Amino acid sequence: MVCLYGCQQNLISPNDELRAVLEFICSESHNLTNCGIYYARQLFFKTGRLIGKYDLEKEYKANKHYQVLHSQAAQQILRSVVESFKSFKELDKKYKRGELTDKPRFPKYRKGSGYALVAYPKQALRLVSSNIKIPLGNTVKRWFRLDSFLLPMPTNLDFKNIKELRILPRNQCFYAEFVYEQSPSSEISLNPQYALAIDPGINNWLTCVSNAGTSFIVDGRKVKSLNQWYNKRVITLKEDKPQGYWDEQLAHITEKRNRQMRDAINKAARLVIDHCLEHQIGVVVFGWNQGQRQEANLGKNTQSFVQIPTAKLKERVKQLCEYHGIKFVEQEESYTSQCSFLDRDFLPTFGAKPEGWEASGKRVKRGLYRTAKGFFVGADLNASANILRKVETQLGLSLVKVCRRVLTLATRYRIWETKTKKLREVASAQTVATV
Repeated sequence: MVCLYGCQQNLISPNDELRAVLEFICSESHNLTNCGIYYARQLFFKTGRLIGKYDLEKEYKANKHYQVLHSQAAQQILRSVVESFKSFKELDKKYKRGELTDKPRFPKYRKGSGYALVAYPKQALRLVSSNIKIPLGNTVKRWFRLDSFLLPMPTNLDFKNIKELRILPRNQCFYAEFVYEQSPSSEISLNPQYALAIDPGINNWLTCVSNAGTSFIVDGRKVKSLNQWYNKRVITLKEDKPQGYWDEQLAHITEKRNRQMRDAINKAARLVIDHCLEHQIGVVVFGWNQGQRQEANLGKNTQSFVQIPTAKLKERVKQLCEYHGIKFVEQEESYTSQCSFLDRDFLPTFGAKPEGWEASGKRVKRGLYRTAKGFFVGADLNASANILRKVETQLGLSLVKVCRRVLTLATRYRIWETKTKKLREVASAQTVATV
């Protein structure tokens, strides 16, 4: 059976002593990373040769930044530097072959006196009661008589499945990131002839239509509102301040916003996967145009579109699809908003639109599309259905069940809607009905 890897982040709430240890090891990781980058850059500029996998470890074994960290953690840091240079080389080859549009940048130094990630492989960790014991370097033991520190073991994970523990500094907070092994889920049988198409947007974050005769929308207005509030606060706090200004309040609101976005991504992705499992849908088709964020020009909506983390949501959906055995397909979505699904308009691909081509239907106002026969359907639902059409032949799909009802009556999910609020709305609707 193929094994997959999951990742879980837990916020660390350290006391003063633990915070001092975390700040120390993360700052040493920052310094050691810069040392490795310096050596690798100089080697490349002077000889044209890329650094080898173990070259940095041999070079910096006697370095004080290496010695204050546990040896395996220090090795992981230097190997990540080597991997970044190898990655640059491979990307540069692709760029020269014309497979990439943007020229890759040579790895640069980390700025200032900040903190960097520290990773510990399973070998270095020990389980002591309900805590994980994490070792420090021999130099720290000699200086401070401190050889390790403890972090709480998550109750929802099994220690034997943990493969790596990372200490992740971010916006004056520290996270324990657990990488663990998990087996693919095989509880539910899926139908490869059923596919769910996803059209990403702003107010309608995800508009989903399936050929199983279902449709739903993941509301994105709250995510958009949170981003707008964050942008206004940043502008206010940075007013009349020098470029690059940063303080504790900015770090706090940035970290809060990032947590909200991560929560929204996980909940939206779970809604998609739960729908697929409930209706035995075996394929997810995600509409996506490469570079659409960089080239977006939507006037006053451009900022909202660019800042909503749809790319991260796409990757999260892909991860969950892999875990549950659902096939994930990424499909370019050009002209899907213009064409009428019910009228079976010809769907051109990007850059290959025939001269004089016109769609038979029209978007009459925001959220509403009128077909050639005068029927009104949801504009985003129409676009999502057209994404299915783009892969209809490739995947051998039948779209008979995708009808006017599916493109008109879609369930709307609000990510942070509580059960209490739902019950109140139901009770209110029942009261109105009886009156």
